[in-house]
Amino acid sequence: MFVRLEHIITEHVRPSKKGNYHPYIRRKTVCLFVCDKCDKEFRRDKGSIDPKRLSNNYNHVCPTCDPKRFAQKKGVEKRKKLDLPVDSLITIDKL
Repeated sequence: MFVRLEHIITEHVRPSKKGNYHPYIRRKTVCLFVCDKCDKEFRRDKGSIDPKRLSNNYNHVCPTCDPKRFAQKKGVEKRKKLDLPVDSLITIDKL
């Protein structure tokens, strides 16, 4: 689940040709997610993520969990919902 965007600011100092030191700032945009499998928070750089995936329409899995196993489990759940008989008592709202 996508939570928010964060900005990490790092300060550095570089020496010039004449021996002076110049401070400069670098900003890094980081996305904060909650794993849909284990509910732990994790971060990823915004540049490494497709902008369409920065929503809750997609599932997000942390690096410690197995994303392929998670996707396979979600596919099984979806198939079970789609294979229900017509005369079942489950309404469209609960699908």
